[in-house]
Amino acid sequence: MSAKQLPLYAKIRPSLIKKNAPLLVLLHGYGSDESDLFSFADELPNELFILSLRAPHKLQPYGNAWYAINFDAQQNKWNDVEQAQEAMKTIINCIEQACTQYDLDKNNVSLLGFSQGCILSMALAINRPELIKNVIGLSGYICKEFIEEDRTKKDFSHLDFYCSHGSSDQVIPVDWARETPNFLTEKGIKHTYSEFPVGHGVAPQNFFEFRKWLVERV
Repeated sequence: MSAKQLPLYAKIRPSLIKKNAPLLVLLHGYGSDESDLFSFADELPNELFILSLRAPHKLQPYGNAWYAINFDAQQNKWNDVEQAQEAMKTIINCIEQACTQYDLDKNNVSLLGFSQGCILSMALAINRPELIKNVIGLSGYICKEFIEEDRTKKDFSHLDFYCSHGSSDQVIPVDWARETPNFLTEKGIKHTYSEFPVGHGVAPQNFFEFRKWLVERV
């Protein structure tokens, strides 16, 4: 089922709960689309209203991106920070509109992101902790370029992160992901971190572990 009148195209799986259901937002990786992570939906708790968003920037010949990744002549790459910031604002708008449109619990919103979607999920939750309860971050890392400066002391006491990475990931080095627990500890954010003997993907045991983590928090 597709969502209507949201800022981004999305697929939805309604909750069994008719009023005030918890919301899980899925953010796919670079070059993918809203159908990718939505394949998890049938295996996730029925109490969840699942909203799988399509990133705003169309890639050629197919797929979508939340923000551009640019390369110079030496193959050094950098992220388009402005596009990432705009993407986070749009995701927030989708969350707020979905909570109103589908009568969801705005105090029980979780994000599940893979790769580029993971990077945005973690940054968004850290920048706007009042909006997010749980984050499942798969095969990503903390991109400090996307983290706003703490102008005021933020309350992270309710936030909880599950982070995982493939120990053989050739797209995003595992060393980058291994810095995430230290960053979250410094912020006082509850977290779990796991590694699996795979590349840039989600192993079956990885799925079962984060599903169990999520079930305990729905």
